[in-house]
Amino acid sequence: MFTTNKQSVTSVANQLKQETEVQKKATSRILGAAAQISANHEQLINEVVEMVTEDLDQQTQVNQKDIYTVEILKQQFKTLREASHNFKLKATSWESLAKKLNDTSSQKLIPENNIEGLTIHLEADVAEMFPNSQAVNEALRFLIRVTNKNYKISGASW
Repeated sequence: MFTTNKQSVTSVANQLKQETEVQKKATSRILGAAAQISANHEQLINEVVEMVTEDLDQQTQVNQKDIYTVEILKQQFKTLREASHNFKLKATSWESLAKKLNDTSSQKLIPENNIEGLTIHLEADVAEMFPNSQAVNEALRFLIRVTNKNYKISGASW
């Protein structure tokens, strides 16, 4: 009987050792996965920060590029009539045209390459977050960039 009890205890001890090894391996895998998630999270945060920085830099460049002066307008256009027609604005002087172009409250989106813009209706809760079409476009471009980068990282495709 002593031998049977000793064999049972030995058997239970061996089983516990095997279970402990399985638990160690599982814990190791879980910790490895957690480390990978942490690394991916850190990478994603860095990419988002980089994208926001790039967007801010581009916006600064756009804002600086879109400042019109009488001198710049005269360099780009031969006549006030030609400049006014190009921007689809009525102006009686170079100064008034520059003022209208630089006035953000009356500034109109000027289609590039004669491409028509798309007009959409925003629901009230969405419209509260976006004061103008520029804000909507910036948010959508940012979403597109984040989505595209995430798909490239994960290897997924549209």
